[in-house]
Amino acid sequence: MKTLFTWRRTLLGLLAAGVIGQCSAFSFGGAEEAVLIPPPTLDEVTQSHRETAVFAGGCFWGVQGVFQHVKGVKNAVSGYAGGAANTAQYERVSNGDTGHAESVEVTYDPSQVSYGALLQIYFSVAHNPTELNRQGPDTGTQYRSAIFTKNSEQQKVAQAYIAQLDAAHSFDKPIVTKLESFNGFYPAEEEHQDFLTEHPSYPYIVINDLPKVAQLKQLYPERYQEKPVLVKGQL
Repeated sequence: MKTLFTWRRTLLGLLAAGVIGQCSAFSFGGAEEAVLIPPPTLDEVTQSHRETAVFAGGCFWGVQGVFQHVKGVKNAVSGYAGGAANTAQYERVSNGDTGHAESVEVTYDPSQVSYGALLQIYFSVAHNPTELNRQGPDTGTQYRSAIFTKNSEQQKVAQAYIAQLDAAHSFDKPIVTKLESFNGFYPAEEEHQDFLTEHPSYPYIVINDLPKVAQLKQLYPERYQEKPVLVKGQL
């Protein structure tokens, strides 16, 4: 965990200095293959045109980047959930002892994309829900697979969907995603917002995250929008 954190901070510094170009000089494993899965049989019922959901699935750069390309999503903010406000900083969270997970708060219009549809993309494209306390090259509880449910309806839909996917053996291994009670979301530092869009040649993004956006477009073309919904200017 410490080693990866050091690498990421070093690469951020090199990026800021204009040293890093394409990803050929660095390798952080590779992107997970997306799995095409059916939509949930149970979905939310709401008349609202604005709802929020919070998902954790590894490094927030990629999760944010995926949801920013989903039709009906109005905003997707990288941040921290699961811990206290006074430890919601990148350096502290990266130690893995704050209770926080790198997370993304998604604001969406249920008349355009339902909570169930967001869950389908979350499980299928945004991350691998069978990896425990890790995603690809990132390890630690801060990279856990978790859904921070904001009400009983979200809890019910997410719980039913996990049971549905496990019963259908949609993945090679059981889903380890935890449903956690929402106790606050804290936006990450500005340098982490819109990271995929602003740094498409950054090695980590090229290897781990751009393939996720491509898989979203390929597997769910009806959900995909070419122009991402960006955070900066909205916070």
